[in-house]
Amino acid sequence: MSWTCHGSSNSSMVAALKRAGLIRSPEVEEAMTAVDRGLFVPIGQNPYQDSPQLLGFGATISAPHMHAMCAELLRAQLRPGARVLDVGSGSGYLTLIFAHLANRGAGARVVGVEHISELVDASHRSAGAIPWAQRMMRDDTLRLLKGDGYAGFPEWALFDAIHVGAAAPAVPPVLVAQLAPGGRLVVPVGPEGGPQQLVVLDKDMAGRVSTWNEMGVMYVPLTTEEAQRGKAALAAAFKQGPSPGDLDGRGKGQSI
Repeated sequence: MSWTCHGSSNSSMVAALKRAGLIRSPEVEEAMTAVDRGLFVPIGQNPYQDSPQLLGFGATISAPHMHAMCAELLRAQLRPGARVLDVGSGSGYLTLIFAHLANRGAGARVVGVEHISELVDASHRSAGAIPWAQRMMRDDTLRLLKGDGYAGFPEWALFDAIHVGAAAPAVPPVLVAQLAPGGRLVVPVGPEGGPQQLVVLDKDMAGRVSTWNEMGVMYVPLTTEEAQRGKAALAAAFKQGPSPGDLDGRGKGQSI
């Protein structure tokens, strides 16, 4: 049912997610209403369609139903004043949903880490169009940064909630180490193009961890900047086809 949660506007998309039972709490409904997905999706895409959308540079923004599910999975940890880490933050959309949830109390610290600088710049522009997010960035309680997601963000650790927006081959130990007692980590785990599970990891107050698989998913891989840019360039070249200099007089590719 989740893939039918389309809308023609942000409010109608949120209403569809609520009808489907994917938004289950007033807090998540309020946060997804306060962050217009249309600000975070490039012109020409379909921001309110319940499907992933292309951001460029080999990145996508996940479908709205996945954002709603992840926000609900982390809702108890996204309490007022929480410290939150979003790895592979991409457009910054889900980071801002987390920020809205955590910003209801003093002491909130929310950081999104993304290794593609162009996406970081775009996320700043999008967040800057939302007055409360602009205030959080000015007060240094919200950061959208270029960095290596595998390293987490030690400066603001320990985190009450950690979300990873790309599939890792295994649960990253560094992120588990940066999770606070009582915290929760949500991360897709599995090979690129293969079976993946949305893994939920809880750390109790004694530091013991427990995990379970929430559902099967299909995410882009958590990778390096160089690998992602290289793959995106190769895909663009394949889509474009050979340049005129690579063709002979009959329009066929030359052997080199």
